Amino acid sequence: MDVSAVIRSAPWVLLEGAVVERLRRDPAVRLDSHVVHAALVLSEAGRRTLRRIYEEYLDVGRMAGVPLILLSPTWRANFERLRAAGLEDSDVNGEGVRFLQDLRGEWGPYGERVLVLGLMGSRGDSYRPEEGLPAAEAEVFHGPQAEALARAGVDGFQAATQCTLPEALGLCRAMARTGLPYLASYVVRPSGHLLDGTPLEQAVDRVDQETSPPPLLHMLNCVHSRNAAAALSAARARAGSNRCLDRILGIQANTSPLSPEELDGRPELDAEAPEAFGAGLLDLHRRFGLRLLGGCCGSDARHLRALVHAMGGPGPG
Repeated sequence: MDVSAVIRSAPWVLLEGAVVERLRRDPAVRLDSHVVHAALVLSEAGRRTLRRIYEEYLDVGRMAGVPLILLSPTWRANFERLRAAGLEDSDVNGEGVRFLQDLRGEWGPYGERVLVLGLMGSRGDSYRPEEGLPAAEAEVFHGPQAEALARAGVDGFQAATQCTLPEALGLCRAMARTGLPYLASYVVRPSGHLLDGTPLEQAVDRVDQETSPPPLLHMLNCVHSRNAAAALSAARARAGSNRCLDRILGIQANTSPLSPEELDGRPELDAEAPEAFGAGLLDLHRRFGLRLLGGCCGSDARHLRALVHAMGGPGPG
């Protein structure tokens, strides 16, 4: 499926809501300490658990009548973590992709508007920039997972929750080598800096200049809409006439304005009302032109339905 054509074909695109954080708070679900939710696709019970969440987001997308992006449950399925979990001989990445492809195929004509992107993350903790890899090392490290996802037939990739510029560069280069389109997504502070202190405008500009081909577009994720607005405003003020920030076209927003450090491992869910969530993303759409809109920590189908309503679609009821 042509990712660029699907994204261009609609006034806006729906991104899925939270998956991992919803599973973490389900007492009936046991997540692997190394690969988190990636191994759920290896059992029927795990697939049923994932299906319930993804089907909620498919239902919202069909209701909205806009394209939907689903991300494979492979955020922590790099080969180092697979070995640590004893899963190095299992095709966890391929199974995660095929699971979503099969699910998409069950949704008839609407399935033709659903993109399945291979989700990739940092080697270490996405909220600890000191664990980030140098660019050259990251390219080598992430290459095998990118190749596995490409072999499974993903429509493209998303590099999510990037908190350091060097690892984002290396991961983008690993994805670019497959020849498939990819999105680069960053965690930012209200000051408009990645967690390693890199100004957002510099990160976007360098990734565009130092990867070939560059990302299809850039995004933010794991950040509240209010903090994202502050970050984009600050970055635009610094960037001046450099229009690199026009390349930031999407967000998967948290429902809490707390910092990444405050949210990481928090036992209680800190979530705003769905209507406030939808209004916050509408504001980003109007002020900054963000067109790929969805949820991250704290969000669920209620928040996506409220987003659809805010964007002029059917009501959340």
